[in-house]
Amino acid sequence: MYDFNHHRPGSVAEAASALAGASDGKLLAGGMTLIATLKQRLASPSDLIDLGAIAELKGIKEDGGALVIGAMTTHATVANDATVKAKIPALAALAEGIGDAQVRNCGTIGGSIANNDPAADYPAAVVGLGATVHTDKRQIAADDFFTGMFETALDEGEIITAVSFPIPEKAGYAKFANPASRYAIVGVMAASGPAGTRVAVTGAGPSVFRIGDAEAALGSGFSADAVSGVTVGADGLNADMHASADYRAHLVSVMLRRAVESAS
Repeated sequence: MYDFNHHRPGSVAEAASALAGASDGKLLAGGMTLIATLKQRLASPSDLIDLGAIAELKGIKEDGGALVIGAMTTHATVANDATVKAKIPALAALAEGIGDAQVRNCGTIGGSIANNDPAADYPAAVVGLGATVHTDKRQIAADDFFTGMFETALDEGEIITAVSFPIPEKAGYAKFANPASRYAIVGVMAASGPAGTRVAVTGAGPSVFRIGDAEAALGSGFSADAVSGVTVGADGLNADMHASADYRAHLVSVMLRRAVESAS
């Protein structure tokens, strides 16, 4: 049987206090990974701190040339928000392609990036758009946030509160999805704007990574032809029952071109 204390704080401060007071506490955001982990008895926390009632963690606003998205904002909200569609349509499209309707209506942006699944979509958006991750303690640049497979720069007890995305001049996202889960076997975000020209890849490696050669090529002209010769090596890429490392390397080139073609 499950045996944990359930907390439903009304503020970030209350959540941080509950987490600090627990011997083995876990934050419950969307629960898309945590609930499955509990069901498989792979985790047995002493306390679950449910962030669902914290209003300050939800919502989307435009602020100083950026879109600020609260950590508890669901994928469906991002996908359907008029401001996101108008300012960063690639981000709305990325959110629309996550999982199925149930996942999109329960899963949250903060939960996704805190978990840092190597096949998740949002890491590509955070790095590819040069976002900043806001926590209850500090701000973390995208390039410093994702540190390895299922690993981030978050300290013990640190809570993500929002993600700030600079509004790009153009951006596109393309994904080769697992047909069952819709996780990214390979996904590429390509963008140009105030954060510079950036290309981020998810699904292919243990964690999201950038392609310097593609960024340099696009810096001279943001077009699909500019990256037609850009490739990545298979060394260090993921290999599993869904795709070999060589196939993922090939997909990176294909998805890169499609992402640039779709950019708006």
